[in-house]
Amino acid sequence: MNIVASLALLQLFLSAAATVSGNVSTETVQSAAPGDVVLLQCYTGGNLTPVWTTWMKDSHVVASNGELHVDSSAKDPRLTLERNGSLSISKVISDDTGSFLCSSRLPDNRTINAHVLLQVTSGPNNVSTMIYPAIVLPNRTLVSKKGDSLCFKCMAWSSSSQQLNLTFSGASNNNTSLAFTPSPVLNYTIKDIQPSNQGVYTCSALNTVSNRMVKNSTELLVYYIPSGHPDCMSVETQNSSSVQLNCSWFGAYPTPELRWGKDGDFQVTDSLVVSLNRSTLQEGQTLTCTARHELLKIENERSCSITLRAPYPQGDPMVSVLEGTNVTLSCREISSVPAANTTWRKGQSEEPIVPGSKYILSVEGPDLKLTIVNISKYDEVYYFCRSENALGIRELEVFLTVKASSSAYTGAVIGVFLAALITGCAFIVAKILYSRRHTICLGGGFMQAEDRGDVVDLVESDDEQIFQDAVPRLPPLTNGRHTTLVQIHRIPSSEDHEVIVETHPEPPEQKEEPTEELTEESREEVEELVSF
Repeated sequence: MNIVASLALLQLFLSAAATVSGNVSTETVQSAAPGDVVLLQCYTGGNLTPVWTTWMKDSHVVASNGELHVDSSAKDPRLTLERNGSLSISKVISDDTGSFLCSSRLPDNRTINAHVLLQVTSGPNNVSTMIYPAIVLPNRTLVSKKGDSLCFKCMAWSSSSQQLNLTFSGASNNNTSLAFTPSPVLNYTIKDIQPSNQGVYTCSALNTVSNRMVKNSTELLVYYIPSGHPDCMSVETQNSSSVQLNCSWFGAYPTPELRWGKDGDFQVTDSLVVSLNRSTLQEGQTLTCTARHELLKIENERSCSITLRAPYPQGDPMVSVLEGTNVTLSCREISSVPAANTTWRKGQSEEPIVPGSKYILSVEGPDLKLTIVNISKYDEVYYFCRSENALGIRELEVFLTVKASSSAYTGAVIGVFLAALITGCAFIVAKILYSRRHTICLGGGFMQAEDRGDVVDLVESDDEQIFQDAVPRLPPLTNGRHTTLVQIHRIPSSEDHEVIVETHPEPPEQKEEPTEELTEESREEVEELVSF
């Protein structure tokens, strides 16, 4: 009871002294972690040594070198009162958290009052970062596949308040904050992960009381491969005795492994070039390049192949040209694998053609063209389009025929003469046919020389009665129909001869009167005329 009264009097005295004499009073907040050494300061205004100093915590005197004595219940060997009035606490524990009051008398009779709030905090502890689903490599690096969805979880524990922050550091940015929370757990999701999301993810836990920060970082790799197969191609070389093949598969991470053939070793590269000697190659041979990657299973390995082909130049084997003009010889070679080296040569000795004013070499797509300027008889030789690759040599033989310029019109003259001859013959034949049209129509023939002078005209006559009685009748046919007899009468005339042919159908109701029997010769003539 006496102790409580004395403390109350001390506190009242300190407050009154600070008010009357204008003594200094300060308030500070100080934090420490368990196990730390803390120094609580009472006077910071100079180097004066206080006459006496008293420290109290929770209304108990914990340290004093003045008239007040330390309570036995609050006595702690970890507490030490320094000469300048500061209180030292070694190996701080969580129970040390609380308010400390200090009162100190200086030699100039000034009193210093201080209020120190000590906060003993722990943590952040157990800071961790989880990324799933992902593959864990032996070095603890995580691997995901391009296009996957990933979940991130950041966790930590502190004895007091804390703040969690998830940051990302990649190739194009550094320490980008993705999310933060005051909760002990932070969740974050990335859908459709891309190569740009590859980098280091850091979970930072900050104790807001002690300002202590703990970080945990995890590296994430994003694997991906191209959608297509590797590319196989042949590489042009100056030496045709060998062939170079290139296999490339760009756009994969990490770098793939490539191999030519079935017996070789895989090499870590995205472009593999091999050189093969001519002696090991043959027409139609197929060479295969295989690509291997961590994202591909063995049965799903991707590959490409290339089939070797000998050259086959194509073009016109014979070319004709007039003397004094220009001519262009064309040669095309597109089937060879690897690509053949194609050149133009001249003569039986196959001398290489050197470009100049006489010979002009040009390339238009797959065509190699040779233009010969101002053709002469000297140029009438064989020309060779020579194609060569590692599988062999093939040539296209072209013979150039040079014609004299005077013979250029011979064909035209002959053509005009033949056209005129055919036209004249056709005119003569047409005129002959026209002049003999009556003879031909009467069955006399085309080349008949005799002019019979008889003209047959089928006319209608009003004088039917003249010949009515003289026309004999043919006997009726078996089908009951009647046949009219046609009789030819020759009427003499001085200018022309006219044969009048009259037909007299017999009325079906009347009976046929008997007629004279015709002679066999007359009957044949009549039948012939009727047929005509």
